[in-house]
Amino acid sequence: MLGMGESILVAGLTLALLILPVVIVTTREAIRAIPVEIREAAYALGATKWQTVSHHVLPYSAAGILTGIILALSRAIGETAPIVTIGALTFIAFLPPAPFTTQPPYLSFDWLMSPFTVMPIQMFSWVSRPGEDFASNAAAAGLLLVGMTLTMNGLAIYLRYRIRKRVAW
Repeated sequence: MLGMGESILVAGLTLALLILPVVIVTTREAIRAIPVEIREAAYALGATKWQTVSHHVLPYSAAGILTGIILALSRAIGETAPIVTIGALTFIAFLPPAPFTTQPPYLSFDWLMSPFTVMPIQMFSWVSRPGEDFASNAAAAGLLLVGMTLTMNGLAIYLRYRIRKRVAW
């Protein structure tokens, strides 16, 4: 509809729309979890609404917001169906153009309009081919996806712990 075709940009926008509700809900819940007394205390000391939000509400809710964002990104890693729907290719035999170049302006956005594939489709392509090397590649890709998901979930837990420890009630 927007004339962007089947590109990396469209895939990124699709995944962004997919995880946006999760980020919004976790952000709202993290902000609602802040006791009303903290807001009232800030108002009682003469803080404006913006000062209350920026100095008290957001720092206290940052752990929950960051955790929600990381978990939503972790979920997006495994999402294949929406990306296949918008045109992920089964096999890509080339790399997209590099975002950084040696000629001015040194920054290129041509890669955003390149064709793309997703890891589960690539894994299926490798598994369906004869030869042990392809099966090994598929297994390695599966381990990479699981490792990325576990790493992102672990990062969310660690950051939540560090931020909650830093912000004292």
